[in-house]
Amino acid sequence: MTNLNYGIIGNCRSAALVSDTGAIEWCCLPEFDSSSVFGKILDAEIGGSFEIHCSDDYIITQKYLENTSILVTTFDNGTDAFEINDFMPRYRKDKGGYVIPPEIIRYFKKISGSPVFKVIYDPKLEYASGQTVSYVKEDHIISVSSSTKFDSLFMYSSFDLTAIKESYEITLEEDGYILLAYNEKIFTPTLTKINLEFERTKTYWLGWADKTTEYKKFNKQIIRSAITLKLLSYEKTGAVLAAATTSLPETLGEVRNWDYRFCWIRDASMVVKVVSELGHKKMAKNYLQFIIDLIPDKDEKLQIMYGINKEKILTEETLDHLSGYMGSKPVRIGNAAYSQRQNDIYGILMDVIHQQLITFNNDTENGEELWNITQGIVWVVAKHWQEPDKGIWEFRTEERHFTFSKILCWTAVDKAIKVAKILGKKTSVTKWEPLAEAIKNDIMEYAWNDSVQAFTQSYGSYDLDTSVLLMENYGFIEAKDPKYVATVKAIERDLSNDGLLYRYKNKDDFGLPSSSFTICTFWFINSLYKIGETKKAENLFTQLLSYSNHLGLFSEDIDFKTKRLLGNFPQAYSHLALIETAINLSNITEEEEVLGAMKKPGNH
Repeated sequence: MTNLNYGIIGNCRSAALVSDTGAIEWCCLPEFDSSSVFGKILDAEIGGSFEIHCSDDYIITQKYLENTSILVTTFDNGTDAFEINDFMPRYRKDKGGYVIPPEIIRYFKKISGSPVFKVIYDPKLEYASGQTVSYVKEDHIISVSSSTKFDSLFMYSSFDLTAIKESYEITLEEDGYILLAYNEKIFTPTLTKINLEFERTKTYWLGWADKTTEYKKFNKQIIRSAITLKLLSYEKTGAVLAAATTSLPETLGEVRNWDYRFCWIRDASMVVKVVSELGHKKMAKNYLQFIIDLIPDKDEKLQIMYGINKEKILTEETLDHLSGYMGSKPVRIGNAAYSQRQNDIYGILMDVIHQQLITFNNDTENGEELWNITQGIVWVVAKHWQEPDKGIWEFRTEERHFTFSKILCWTAVDKAIKVAKILGKKTSVTKWEPLAEAIKNDIMEYAWNDSVQAFTQSYGSYDLDTSVLLMENYGFIEAKDPKYVATVKAIERDLSNDGLLYRYKNKDDFGLPSSSFTICTFWFINSLYKIGETKKAENLFTQLLSYSNHLGLFSEDIDFKTKRLLGNFPQAYSHLALIETAINLSNITEEEEVLGAMKKPGNH
């Protein structure tokens, strides 16, 4: 597997990655953050997988069933052909709520001839930490882990169970199925029932996609990204995950390997803002409830991240028995960054709260709790905005006065003032306005570097950082302000490499960054659009889209030279920024396009 050529399937409880040859190489059950049952992506030898093998004359192609999360892998040798529809069931219950069992269904549909294949079924429970032994029972195969923790997995199929377990050849004479379940089924599945699960799941996703706002341009990419973000949301609590994987490296052979199966306040808030702009209000409501549940005390400071079931302690450990993705060790579970202080999260969360109060016209059942959180956020920001922090990129050593963190402290107060105005809290407006002004003046004085002609990464620094581009997004500065335009130009000069952007180029805790951070390229393209360089923005956007995998999915990073995808996958950050950029570029009128083409660089 050379380029993270995986599709994601899921049901907002867990997810699985299916390779472009139809192999399930990553899946954790029963939840996103449970231990893996298939982990080949993190160790090709012992990780475990669920593969379908055909002879070499079969050509394999893969696509999503349009506007759904059902992944279709087709095997065709010209005479014999079949497809596998992979999905995890998700559909509405009769009395409200959703059916989301911890199950994967592989629905085999015969197309022509008499296709022959073998099933290589090799589950390795508990991150492959002990032995996993499989036994054929009367109507299922049970796999049991002999690791220190007991775990089991059940497989049901219309095919001969011994043929599956022993990898004998199977001839597909009619449609069939394999169902993987974390829990033992009370009733043995039938093909009729499998077909019903398929139709219900398909109907759910088609309905969900249909509620998504349509755009003139890039609509397919917007919908695929929106479905991907939905797949990274956790139904039970409203949490949104940063990615479905752990320890896929930012750079091959290095140690920048992190567990992303958690809910970062920053990432999740950005996702929720974008998805609710597409018309999906329920996801935003669920997420805000997640936040409300996390902050029972008025003076409780927010952590930067939580477990998807609201866990506050996310102890990091390494799984030394796994060799890592293409040999990139260590494999980590848990994330030590949970204890860091990052002052930007308050502004990003306030941005979502403000958006929701506008969206629901103050008609929200948790309005009082959100006002309570708003007051608490301003209190925390007033107390701490002048202190250094770890910043958006989670530097693990020294704290600094990061420009992005300061801008977002200003954003927190600015949005809180707007919320106070919506709710008619005039006293708070009067009290908070001087604080917003003080933070803004501080940034203008200390973040601007005259000799670099840009707002820099941190106060007094000469280093550039793409996160600073967001100052316009949050309303801190006008797009046409000469200082913003100069910052965009400086970042292009210093951090762009063949149209791909570094986050920053200065040394961090692990040396010099050597791959492009995908969200940063989207931010840069957005900023070009904002300063009026629309043609260049569109060209770079089209180029960036061409670096996605075969299904239009992005991970966290892209290698500058090879353009291969790196980092955890699929990455919520990358897809929310793709949507934002696509919406902006979709708004370009034909007249603007002509003007953009006529403009020469520097003539703003």
